[in-house]
Amino acid sequence: MEEPRRNAFGQPVGAELPDWAPPPPPPREAIEGRYVRLEPLDPARHAAELFEAFSADAQGRNWTYLPSGPFETRASFDLWLAEIAAKLDPLFFAAVDRATGKAVGVSSFLRIQPQAGSIEVGHILFSPAMQRTRLATEAIYLHMKRAFELGYRRFEWKCDALNAPSRRAAQRFGLSFEGVFRQATVYKGRTRDTAWYAAIDSEWPRLSHAFETWLGPANFDADGRQLQRLSDLTAPLLVARDEPALL
Repeated sequence: MEEPRRNAFGQPVGAELPDWAPPPPPPREAIEGRYVRLEPLDPARHAAELFEAFSADAQGRNWTYLPSGPFETRASFDLWLAEIAAKLDPLFFAAVDRATGKAVGVSSFLRIQPQAGSIEVGHILFSPAMQRTRLATEAIYLHMKRAFELGYRRFEWKCDALNAPSRRAAQRFGLSFEGVFRQATVYKGRTRDTAWYAAIDSEWPRLSHAFETWLGPANFDADGRQLQRLSDLTAPLLVARDEPALL
């Protein structure tokens, strides 16, 4: 490990950033991918398609670790969608399947901190039609790509520490485990320990290559089965891994 710089008092200090400037907030504009397009959330455009897509999760299991939902009626869903679409932080997007033109999920940038160069992806809700598909992976890749291209230094992922699928997903996407904040918040009348993951700008070139390799058409056979797993491509890039017993 490289020795840290030291100031005039002999104290260790972080590296200087002479050429760095705070990035702008992410713009409210579409992000284009090969399989999915992230469109700024627009209730008039997306509400009906999203409600239909989320209704395929009849038991509402996908809402367990989110602060809102599930919504039993279209009216209550529309009220929620109108509320979140009006915000700039979180800044919500609808994931639109380019093959069908239909919205099949939502995600957002949040805790946007240009002065620190830090940004988070969260409030992720992918419908059954989107889960475990190239669309879902590309949606996260597009968030990460937009953040680092804007000049952010740190890209975060946080989740309920009991949400094992989310914890596995974070590492699959190449985000290193940074610990668990105990009793970090309260939601839906229950306590939450929060697991933290992040990638930083110096890791992005290799992460971007891993995503592009996995997402490329050459990585899938005629039946759509992957030839290489994304987790195999990103595992060597992780600075720290999660606790195996919890995964």
